[in-house]
Amino acid sequence: MCGIIGILGRQEAAPVLLEGLKRLEYRGYDSAGIATLVNGSIDRRRAEGKLANLATRLEEMPISGTVGIGHTRWATHGVPNEANAHPHATDRVAIVHNGIIENYKELRDGLTGSGVNLASDTDTEVIVHLISEEVAAGKSPAEATAATLRRLEGAFALAIIFSGHHDLMIGARRGSPLAVGFGEGEMFLGSDALALAPLTDRIMYLEDGDWVVLGPDGAEVFDADDQPVERPVRRTELSGAAIGKGGYRHFMLKEIYEQPQVIGDTLQSFINPASRTVTMPDLPFDPAELDRLTLVACGTSYYACLTAKYWFEQLARIPVEVDIASEFRYREPPLPGPKGTGGKGAALFISQSGETVDTLAAL
Repeated sequence: MCGIIGILGRQEAAPVLLEGLKRLEYRGYDSAGIATLVNGSIDRRRAEGKLANLATRLEEMPISGTVGIGHTRWATHGVPNEANAHPHATDRVAIVHNGIIENYKELRDGLTGSGVNLASDTDTEVIVHLISEEVAAGKSPAEATAATLRRLEGAFALAIIFSGHHDLMIGARRGSPLAVGFGEGEMFLGSDALALAPLTDRIMYLEDGDWVVLGPDGAEVFDADDQPVERPVRRTELSGAAIGKGGYRHFMLKEIYEQPQVIGDTLQSFINPASRTVTMPDLPFDPAELDRLTLVACGTSYYACLTAKYWFEQLARIPVEVDIASEFRYREPPLPGPKGTGGKGAALFISQSGETVDTLAAL
């Protein structure tokens, strides 16, 4: 689960980006990096391992500029090293990416066949070269991005900056969330509202297929058909403390101790103490009619499903099957349903972040 942050501002971007990446540590990562515009040209710093390594790199080789993007990476395509760390860049474009480009092999072969030298093993680098080719052909950054998005298959969130454009940043999302933050003469991009909490309380969530062009004073959003659309801007009361370690040694320990509070907060949404009633949202089916339940998840969500299996079977008396999403997506299990045999069944897809790529793909 990678993390993205971008700033189009008036202050030095590097310290803001580094602090933003620290707020994204809860998502996990194996490398990190930032890129900024320095006198109109792209400059970047990357490091394998912890953010402390990137901070050391920035102390040794400071980077200036008021426009920049940052990234924490979990390796998918390519091993965790500096060459595969984001941002990926050419002399025209720099990009950070969360997700998986499923047709990257086809696109990569096309690029190498035309003489492009790729410096990493990632699917992300393919995107930056495709956009660069469109820019070199005379298209504007927005036109180049739109043309490239139409060629990509898979789930992704992107933040992109362009050399020579100190007042421009572009974001895009398909199957992976991306939020836009509104400041005073500044604009921000983030993987979620928590990442932007200390920077702004005005957040706009892009919908699936959207892409956005940021300027110093606002944002222009386009849908999957490249048509201008309006998305609501909401105020958030989130604070940076919500994602800090809060004195705990690591995030896992913090989440363990937060469980009573999380359960209490969840129950408050459904329990009315005055009437002593529990109100749950209506389901589009009658749970009593289910003959089987399938739980699909990855990582710690998968382990949560293994626990929930006992509860469903003991309390609801429904047989439960638990699958790892990365395997389930490539299976063709004979799920029961109204048009099938073996009664009725339902599948629950569980993700802590709501953006686990394999879980979304399985769904």
